Amino acid sequence: MERESAVAGRFYPAERERLAADLEHFLAGSEPPQPAIGVLAPHAGYVYSGAIAGAVYARVAVPAQAIVLCPNHTGFGRPVSLWPDGAWCTPLGRVPVDEALVSTLETSPLVEPDRQAHRYEHALEVQLPFLQARRPGITIAPLCIGPLDLEDCRALGQVVAAAARGGALVVASSDMSHYVPADEAALRDGHALERLLALDAEGLYRTVRREGISMCGVVPATVMLFAARALGATEARLVRYGNSGETTGDLERVVGYAGVTVA
Repeated sequence: MERESAVAGRFYPAERERLAADLEHFLAGSEPPQPAIGVLAPHAGYVYSGAIAGAVYARVAVPAQAIVLCPNHTGFGRPVSLWPDGAWCTPLGRVPVDEALVSTLETSPLVEPDRQAHRYEHALEVQLPFLQARRPGITIAPLCIGPLDLEDCRALGQVVAAAARGGALVVASSDMSHYVPADEAALRDGHALERLLALDAEGLYRTVRREGISMCGVVPATVMLFAARALGATEARLVRYGNSGETTGDLERVVGYAGVTVA
């Protein structure tokens, strides 16, 4: 079954040529791409966070497969929902679902085949044009994740690592603080990013919960870190941090965005 685009024309251009041109602009970078185990990339409309997402993907030598983890904003579906087959569609074309990745992920009792959680979710879809632009023909395993406790994040990270062991990139889709002043967002997000950059999955999860940081994708980011550690990650780098006020001019009520590579 094909999952048609739900947010083309709203979060990013619906016209293929315009989308391709925007991606070319966002992905322009001076540093050569390097292998990575995982990334954290934002998922707002491209006008707000496309430059940060593009800076992340420009730094990464994107492989032929990716496991894309996103938070569940809609509340539909199962706690860990896997789109099990077929393909996802964007204006750039089809992104096939990878049967081998899916098969491994389905060995986890936490993971359930479920399309409903994905129907209207933007956070995973907006990553796909970047992946397509960087690696035409890429295949994916799409996971939409609701609230999980820390031990379930750890367990899910282990099965994601098992699936990614052949070289798949693990993508965690997340924005940072929501609707607070820019200086407060930078302070709060700095605390979360400090733990993320230390590859401290437990610390990231606990810091966000303890300090009430409105990082919508903390669970996907925590799962990605657990998977990356299991795959031998030794460092994480902040590529870029910013906020929506840089686009809107309103610094009193911003959403924070961060781009991180993990290798």
